[in-house]
Amino acid sequence: MAGDEQKITIRPNGPYLLRGGIPLVRKSEVMSEHGEPLTWKKDGVLESDETTRLCRCGKSQTKPFCDSSHTLVAFDGTETADPAPIASRAKEFKGEKIVMKDDHSLCVHSGFCGNRVTNLWNMVKESGDTQVRAQMMAMIEKCPSGTLAFSVDNSPELVEPDLPREVAVITDGPLWVSGGITIERRDGKPVETRNRITLCRCGASANKPFCDGAHKEVGFTDGINTSPVIQIT
Repeated sequence: MAGDEQKITIRPNGPYLLRGGIPLVRKSEVMSEHGEPLTWKKDGVLESDETTRLCRCGKSQTKPFCDSSHTLVAFDGTETADPAPIASRAKEFKGEKIVMKDDHSLCVHSGFCGNRVTNLWNMVKESGDTQVRAQMMAMIEKCPSGTLAFSVDNSPELVEPDLPREVAVITDGPLWVSGGITIERRDGKPVETRNRITLCRCGASANKPFCDGAHKEVGFTDGINTSPVIQIT
């Protein structure tokens, strides 16, 4: 089915409906010996249908798929996120030949913004160094939620990584929607289309439908999983 027919619909107090045969994969972080995330790796492809229901309440016994547990736990999936464009909230950090944008309301705490030596906010001050600037770009592009973004050479246009149109199930974390897939709120209004978005699937976010990192606070895990995975070889 054509990409422009692919859409994610948020059901009232229920699951996410993936329509149009959106590819579904698993991804996890590659960690350093110091416990710092280095990059993302693809762990496999999940079998899915033309229309697939993904759990939003965090209680399904067949995660990431919905098993209707939301009806048993009286899940409240009320969307509380600010519907305004990300540009209206993002703070700008201006460096040499780069401007970093930061909308912290969307942060999922994936950890790519810093390491034991430095972080992006300090690196902005050193961005006159080409190597520092290049490292900043690489770190920002790994941010799954789009919390962090950047523009260069005084251009108003954001520089975005070339990402596939897919939904990635992050191990014990959110759903990473990439490639500009349309997302429709439960009231029928569209979520701002972006290249990188993370959706809550633990049920505990205070910024629904987006992830706010609450899965780490509540100890969310994928738990029992009978979902067939096609391993990457």
